[in-house]
Amino acid sequence: MKCDRFFVALAGFCTCLGISSSAAFAGPPYQTDDPEPTELHHWEIYSFVAVDGHRRDLDGEAGLDLNYGAAKGLQLTATLPVAFSRDADVGWRSGRGDVELGAKYRVLDDEKNGWQAAIFPRLILPTSSSDLGGRKVRVLVPVWVQKDFDKTSIFGGGGYEINPGTGNRNFWTAGVAMTHDVSATLQLGAEVSWQSSDEVGGKGTTGIDVGLIRKLGGPFSLLIAAGPSFSGDQVHYHGYGALGLNF
Repeated sequence: MKCDRFFVALAGFCTCLGISSSAAFAGPPYQTDDPEPTELHHWEIYSFVAVDGHRRDLDGEAGLDLNYGAAKGLQLTATLPVAFSRDADVGWRSGRGDVELGAKYRVLDDEKNGWQAAIFPRLILPTSSSDLGGRKVRVLVPVWVQKDFDKTSIFGGGGYEINPGTGNRNFWTAGVAMTHDVSATLQLGAEVSWQSSDEVGGKGTTGIDVGLIRKLGGPFSLLIAAGPSFSGDQVHYHGYGALGLNF
């Protein structure tokens, strides 16, 4: 119970941060990631809230996404979420989410031609409470590539997730995003993402997002993205908001 209260308090803290207040200009707030690791011996911390809803049902997470430049070309990542859900029949539930641990390693950095590539394997641990996450360890192994054109960047890729458990199935993910630096403090972007079915008898999902990153001064940035996703004849709407801290 004490641990659950801590995670719920963390969610409230993170939500307040996101409402009240220089991150890397790729990856968050988009679902598609980028190959650029956090700068050596620097931190990128995102205090985020992410939601996905369909009619009267809602799923989401709030928490901290911690990224550290541990070595040249190497980023270590830990995501510490609180999960919440609203079901039309059951009502609201909240508790610990599934912790994610990852390491992004850049395997290509061609500054002359503007190309980058990285692998970013992740472990997703079954740490959730209130049946708000998985019950077994999952492994995601993606590859991300980026091409820069002056103020415009295109990045994308995808990977395969091992998703054990009754009724589950392993699945593929993919996505591509384009961003443009409108000014020194504002970037706009859009993406298309796709995921094959993660459950037996399920359907794949295709999503569209538009987003922005706004530098707020000093080490702070505001990150926002939202859009619809389509799975068969169902339409979901998802959104992401975060306060980014880079130091």
